[in-house]
Amino acid sequence: MLLSAKGGIVFMKSIGKFIACIVICFGAGSVGGIFTASSVNTWYTQLMKPEFTPPNWVFAPVWNFLYFLMAVSLYKVWVSSKRKYKKMAILVFACQLLLNVAWSAVFFGLKSPEAGFFVINILLVAIIFTIFFFSRISWKNALLLIPYLVWVSFASYLNYILWILNK
Repeated sequence: MLLSAKGGIVFMKSIGKFIACIVICFGAGSVGGIFTASSVNTWYTQLMKPEFTPPNWVFAPVWNFLYFLMAVSLYKVWVSSKRKYKKMAILVFACQLLLNVAWSAVFFGLKSPEAGFFVINILLVAIIFTIFFFSRISWKNALLLIPYLVWVSFASYLNYILWILNK
């Protein structure tokens, strides 16, 4: 069965929104990656690290997976028919995404584990608020962000240890 003209337009708008969410999330990751790339093979290698520090190759696949989950979750909120919390949910999501980039800029760009620790903890709070507002629209959307919360919690702990070990 062929899509009607109206159905095709709705489908194309929906695909466009999904692509926009992918571009937004992976775009933020790319901007953060610019700061990371400038230091990960130089300054970062010289830091004293705890034994539980993942090898460098782990970070890119994990972040790609997390950015994809974030994009799917954002998309589901964006196309939701529930309007009550939608604007606030998207605003809080945007704030946490900016904080995500800010952490890379501070930790890797400024080479400051101390300042990075403070930024990443603000990011954690923003992720919790994002999960809260996304859950008002759909608990499934919120669940998609739980791996992100877990990873950033681990990253916060790692950031703290790096700060303490490299004072």
